[in-house]
Amino acid sequence: MKILQRIAVSVLVLYVGMLAGLLAVMRQPTLFGRVMRHVPGPAFLVIPFKQLWFVARAGRLRVGDAAPGFELPTYDKKSRIQLASFRGHKPVVLIFGSYT
Repeated sequence: MKILQRIAVSVLVLYVGMLAGLLAVMRQPTLFGRVMRHVPGPAFLVIPFKQLWFVARAGRLRVGDAAPGFELPTYDKKSRIQLASFRGHKPVVLIFGSYT
């Protein structure tokens, strides 16, 4: 019976460690894609990916908070634009998505 308990505890520790590793990877989008490419299909039955994703990507902004500063290249890639350069001059609408 002690052997079964040790096996169960070992499996539980490995499972929790794997969940913690996935949570850490989900916070880094470029690494996330490379890791998820190697996750076998049956893992989706035993790992709560949706809940982990919501925790990892929740963010810390609340309604009324200022948007964090960032910089993006222009469409023609000849210059860069900072979000802060619009503060107090023009409203800014950010749309994240795919048009393909």
